Amino acid sequence: MFTPKYPPQDTAPPATAPAATVHTPVPVQPSAPAPAAAVSNRSTVQLTPGSALALAAGGGAVVLVVGAVLVSLLLAVAITGVSVAVVAVVLRGLVNDLHKGR
Repeated sequence: MFTPKYPPQDTAPPATAPAATVHTPVPVQPSAPAPAAAVSNRSTVQLTPGSALALAAGGGAVVLVVGAVLVSLLLAVAITGVSVAVVAVVLRGLVNDLHKGR
């Protein structure tokens, strides 16, 4: 199946053969045939419409859960950043008041 298929060789004699050239053929080692692929003893998984639907629903649920977790983490980081910014503004105001001597 995976072996290359070559066209048959030309058997016609050459039209003009050089008379003075001596050609010595190179001996060709016969190649061993490729080993056949091993047959697997594992059974293939066949999906019925019900199991395919269950698999799609499970995958969708996983996507929704992972998305919810990532969005909640993003919100936590955003809320933390805003609160740190508010604290920084308040502290800056307090430090400025201390320097002015109020």
